[in-house]
Amino acid sequence: MTSPQPATPRDVLGHPRGLSFLFATEMWERFSYYGMRALLVLYMVRYLLHPGRAENVIGYAVMRQALDFLFGPLDVQPLASQIYGLYTGLVYFTPILGGFLADRVLGQRRSVVIGALLMALGHFMMAVESLFFLALLTLILGNGAFKPNISTQVGGLYAPGDRRRDRAFSIFYVGINIGAFLAPLICGTLGEEAGWHYGFGAAGVGMLIGLGTYLAAGRALPPDELHRATTQGRPKPRLDSGEWRNVVALFILCLPLTFFWAAYEQQGNTLALWADDLTERSVNLGFWAGTIPTTSFQAFNPVMILAFTPMVVALWVHQARRRTEPTTVTKMALGCFALALANLLMAVAASTVAGGGKASWLWLFAYFVIVTVGELYLSPTGLSLVTKVAPAGVRSMMMGLWLATSFIGNFLAGWLGSFWSSMSPMDFFLTIAAVAAGAGVGIWAISRPMSAIFQE
Repeated sequence: MTSPQPATPRDVLGHPRGLSFLFATEMWERFSYYGMRALLVLYMVRYLLHPGRAENVIGYAVMRQALDFLFGPLDVQPLASQIYGLYTGLVYFTPILGGFLADRVLGQRRSVVIGALLMALGHFMMAVESLFFLALLTLILGNGAFKPNISTQVGGLYAPGDRRRDRAFSIFYVGINIGAFLAPLICGTLGEEAGWHYGFGAAGVGMLIGLGTYLAAGRALPPDELHRATTQGRPKPRLDSGEWRNVVALFILCLPLTFFWAAYEQQGNTLALWADDLTERSVNLGFWAGTIPTTSFQAFNPVMILAFTPMVVALWVHQARRRTEPTTVTKMALGCFALALANLLMAVAASTVAGGGKASWLWLFAYFVIVTVGELYLSPTGLSLVTKVAPAGVRSMMMGLWLATSFIGNFLAGWLGSFWSSMSPMDFFLTIAAVAAGAGVGIWAISRPMSAIFQE
């Protein structure tokens, strides 16, 4: 096992300077994404899709006809939800295309700049009612160009075998959650209180700040593999048999990962119903008494990400010094098992209200504690794994494929969530626990025969 790499004089807190720039860039990009997303359904339901306005939106008639054909006649709220689901799904799908173009044509840096410009433009276009669908398309394409390539560059800061890489992605993940936490507070408040276009405009400004931060990084960022090959006069690389083996291994690993996201994404679906219908939300802490809003439980996860990341990273540093730090794939399997444990805990909570009544809000608090630790063990380390294993010539495309597991996982999450009303809560949570545990077993099983590929 490779020992931790020594810091250099230009490092910041033991990591390359470029990580600070990528951290801030991603934070502002997530601020813009979650800020716009916080307003999207409300904007459609309360304002845009009502008769007299919707007809002025370019492409509305075609979109309406297509969705009505697929799902039957839709009222304003179901129509808004379908548009929202289509948008968020495509946001996780287009990084495959963006990664491919970066690897073969544009390079990672140019792709990030193009993606940031497109997303800033899309947010500002949202302020013009008639451009609504064109704005969503612009945002989808911009995210596809930006998302896989910013993550790939984090891995590019570290040499092969550098054990700081996993910890770097955990730090990078904090930037994501800071942006996710601040976005609804700023963009959401502006949109609801001052006007929709102010909220969307704030998201656009955030994206421009992120772009400026990225451009200021300069030489602190790693060189593109495509640029390196071009300047050295090397042809675009073709994968050899060993590299194809790595690609296939990552593809196989993506399969159980989709089931992790299917279980994880119940947070915004069935867990919200549990919080609303079966949780006692009245709280008296002495210094504060009141009722916890149902939507406030969704803030537990990003806040805990910020709180727990330093502790998890410190644990990995301690384990690395003792040469007991788990491998990246082992961490991912442990993340799945933590998610299973959290749902087993909720099954116990459900058993306490089987005869009626409501469960304490502390059950949900404990659930989010365990889920957050599991997420930290799986999500940032999974990003790290792609940068270690994927061949340089297709690294951004493989990062796009990795991100696309959330696209499939969200569809599976919706299908699983449809059983909430036909099952008892205890049976439902046991089912979700089994799905998460199955993902962990699948990852663990895959890692054994492919240990030579996934080795540190």
